[in-house]
Amino acid sequence: MPALNTLPADKCRYDIVSLGEVMLRLDPGEGRVRTARRFDAWEGGGEYNVARGLRRCFGLRAGLVSAFVRDEVGLLLEDLILQGGVDMSHVVWRDSDGIGRTVRNGLNFTERGFGVRGAIGCSDRGHTAASQLKAGDVDWDDLFGRQGARWLHTGGIFAALSETTPEVVIEATTAAQKHGALVSYDLNYRPSLWKSIGGQAKAQEVNREIAKHVDVMLGNEEDFSACLGLEIEGVDENLEQLPIDSFRSMIETAVKQFPNLKATGTTLRSVKTATRNDWGALAWVDGEFYEATNRPDLEILDRVGGGDSFASGFIYGLLELADPQLAVEYGAAHGALAMTTPGDTSTARVAEVDKLARGGGARVDR
Repeated sequence: MPALNTLPADKCRYDIVSLGEVMLRLDPGEGRVRTARRFDAWEGGGEYNVARGLRRCFGLRAGLVSAFVRDEVGLLLEDLILQGGVDMSHVVWRDSDGIGRTVRNGLNFTERGFGVRGAIGCSDRGHTAASQLKAGDVDWDDLFGRQGARWLHTGGIFAALSETTPEVVIEATTAAQKHGALVSYDLNYRPSLWKSIGGQAKAQEVNREIAKHVDVMLGNEEDFSACLGLEIEGVDENLEQLPIDSFRSMIETAVKQFPNLKATGTTLRSVKTATRNDWGALAWVDGEFYEATNRPDLEILDRVGGGDSFASGFIYGLLELADPQLAVEYGAAHGALAMTTPGDTSTARVAEVDKLARGGGARVDR
């Protein structure tokens, strides 16, 4: 089977480095944000979640590039990230101004939803330290050249944070590829992030430029359409999920427009209720399509982070197993397992992912 060319592990300090913002997630559990009297605290961020999954579930060496304010919230985030085993040597720390007038750490209030009540996210992330990162703040040649990393992961959430973050993404991806690292990018379209800075038109302008610097593109059908402007003819807009043939057509269009792409991965999700989804995945690697086992009526506790866990399982399969079919199966299985526990990040272990990916069931293990 085809495999992506990767740097040897013994020549690199990191297997995976993620570039993105990490926020403090405040979770009301089974209740609602608007009536909560207490919250559980987690760390989470679309790009970071992938690195953490690769570290905690799959045992790879992971690092984070981000920025925090050195105050009590920033130190809590540091503690949570270090518990996840992700290296923070390349995090930029900013001094606190005392009240967060000029720079601050982001908060994310998220309720899980249940049945007919969908999940809700309410972010409080204006003027964050990560959004103020700019080109030149990180020594990418040192990270990828002297220290070495086999893979860089980043995405459209970080790119949407400010006028300067797309420049940071392009600076990072250019340096990574120059030194032989593979680059993955999750489109992760969030209308709320783009609404005040140009909407879909701006999202497409930014993401189409970044796409030229990417090896592995990730996203669902909305991401590919909203971020890359891909239109699929003959599809009913009222469908909850594109037919599989339309997914294939969409990906074929993407790789024709961006011939630098070596692989793509997309989740196939049909939302029936907040706690019951059909779940699958599709990948394109080196000209061939690979489809994961479909899981109809997957029961969900907390859907946030399912796509990120798909990404980490998929990347692990490409990076370590060199098997595209296993990669998409691992991605789908890891995403499914991540949605059975609370929080953005996965608590699964590689043996559990492997068991589910190879057709194992939910019978008790004793």
